[in-house]
Amino acid sequence: MITTDICIIGAGPVGLFAVFEAGLLKMRCHLIDALPQVGGQLSEIYPRKPIYDIPGYPSIDAQDLIDKQMEQIAPFAPTFSLGERVEGLKKQVDGSYHVIGSEGTMIHCQVVVIAGGLGCFEPRKPALENLDRYEGKSVHYMVKDPEKFRGKKVVIAGGGDSALDWTLHLSEISSEVTLVHRSRNFRGAPDSAEKVYNLAKEGKINLLLAHNLVSLNGNGTLQSITMSNKDRETVSIGTDYLIPLYGLTPKLGPIADWGLNIDKNAVEVDTFDYSTNVERIYAIGDINTYPGKLKLILCGYHEAALMAQSAFKYVHPNEKLTFKYTTVNGVNSF
Repeated sequence: MITTDICIIGAGPVGLFAVFEAGLLKMRCHLIDALPQVGGQLSEIYPRKPIYDIPGYPSIDAQDLIDKQMEQIAPFAPTFSLGERVEGLKKQVDGSYHVIGSEGTMIHCQVVVIAGGLGCFEPRKPALENLDRYEGKSVHYMVKDPEKFRGKKVVIAGGGDSALDWTLHLSEISSEVTLVHRSRNFRGAPDSAEKVYNLAKEGKINLLLAHNLVSLNGNGTLQSITMSNKDRETVSIGTDYLIPLYGLTPKLGPIADWGLNIDKNAVEVDTFDYSTNVERIYAIGDINTYPGKLKLILCGYHEAALMAQSAFKYVHPNEKLTFKYTTVNGVNSF
């Protein structure tokens, strides 16, 4: 059995920052995550995607941010169970918890912090015949390594931020990029949409609006994709890869059975300290919901800081919490 002060479910950027905030208050953390590496969606889905809203960084790649956070929390020596899902939760007589992992790991902790982003998630897939023949070879639902597509023909399907961002990025390294969207209007950032429109006008990408994917053509290896508009006029485009970016379907998994107040696959919290309706369980980051909620990494950082201040009373019930500034005391003094 692993004994710790706080068990953090989810090792994404918000979960990692919670380690830092807890460490400042001399609380130990163990993180458990279903993914085989730390970083959450940032490392798993878009490691090379630039992020623009982290204070102090005009732009930083997603994986670089995770690497910096791992460096930041190293002094607090957190422990990890990676590639393991949380399967159960048992409350003990003294109010503490046993968190049970899918591989049999048992974690004894005073506080549970859910920082699982969207929870367990899977990509939304296009309804195409024989799609499974090409998955993992010619069809990819995320871009882990942009270099894989260097000099290749790529079709991106979708109209959100991810589709726009990867269209802009891959237009600089792929031999041909086609963006297909079933609507005439994008759901992503207006600035990104404008840049995509400009690239299309300049002939640097192909842009097919109000078109749907119809079929994948090839013999084990993708050769072309057929698309149609509302008038059922079809067009086929030769390509090496299809990247459908229709978003993710969130699933709370076993968390949904813990007696938490749930609203549309998100955990309701009190904004005083981001506690849930169940004592000693907190939820921070994209997994929670409250009036005015913004799903931004920096908001999750704020939530992690207030959570740690509140969790202190369970971990050190006989001590008085005294707030300190890291600028005055330095990390090593905590």
